[in-house]
Amino acid sequence: MDLFKRYSFLHLIFLIYYKIRTIFTFKNARIIRFPIDIRGKKYIKVSKGFTTGVGCRIEAYPKNNQTTLIFGENFQMNDYVHITAMESVVIGNNVLLASKIYISDCSHGSYAGNENDSNPESIPHSRPLYSKPIVIEDNVWLGEFVSVLPGVTIGKGSIIGANSVVSKSIPANVIAVGSPAKVIKKYNFETRIWEKI
Repeated sequence: MDLFKRYSFLHLIFLIYYKIRTIFTFKNARIIRFPIDIRGKKYIKVSKGFTTGVGCRIEAYPKNNQTTLIFGENFQMNDYVHITAMESVVIGNNVLLASKIYISDCSHGSYAGNENDSNPESIPHSRPLYSKPIVIEDNVWLGEFVSVLPGVTIGKGSIIGANSVVSKSIPANVIAVGSPAKVIKKYNFETRIWEKI
């Protein structure tokens, strides 16, 4: 069996333990590696194949008492990922997240450059929460240490390079890197090559 090639005997024991706890945490999940911090569980929807690494934190604090954090099928996140949803975070099918990623549709205060901006002399945790929905479409892959900020859509099939900060929407089928993330390549379906932009 392939599992015996990938894992030691001790790791297999942990997997069995994780699988049993997974069934009682989210029935649709494939495997959750504990510890995990889940806040607002009743506002989180997990689909078939949900998989996590260790030390993840997922939380939903809805404004309107509705499901605000939605995971599509075959979603996988690795260790120490933190996802927060206040308005709406929707993650599509077959999405892969590397480790130490931060995704949040909200922030303490507004800093958009308009009359609703927060005063820097106010206490940060006391500033009114501000939110904008996030959508991560199917087949997206986020590299290590990526941050996805409020109001962003990442298009289907796109890849975000390690250490990138996604502050604006990214189209489908591209590779984006940097802080802020910028598109550097686009997949050409005719030539089947990732072409530089």
